[in-house]
Amino acid sequence: VCITDASKLVLKLGKFPLPVEVIPMAYASVSRQLQAIGGVAVLREKDGKVVVTDNGNYLLDWQGMQFGEPKVMEAELNNIPGVVTVGLFALRGANVCLLGTPEGVETLRFN
Repeated sequence: VCITDASKLVLKLGKFPLPVEVIPMAYASVSRQLQAIGGVAVLREKDGKVVVTDNGNYLLDWQGMQFGEPKVMEAELNNIPGVVTVGLFALRGANVCLLGTPEGVETLRFN
């Protein structure tokens, strides 16, 4: 199940930064590898402090990336040493999306 708001519904991925969770000691290396693929990887900060996940990791927001095959890209990203997970979820996609809209919740179903 995917739960999101209507602003995240796009026809082509890449409109928004892709979150990439990385172990802290590898964030600089992963950033360079993401930038070599294309786009810019920015360490997520809030109020001047690095955002730390529940697992004690950092988040990189990968901006300006271009790709056509989400499953291929997710597999490639997951194989970069230091990457914990990515916010793509293409390899195991949702069957149902609960989409918050101004009119209420819309249920989208996928095969």
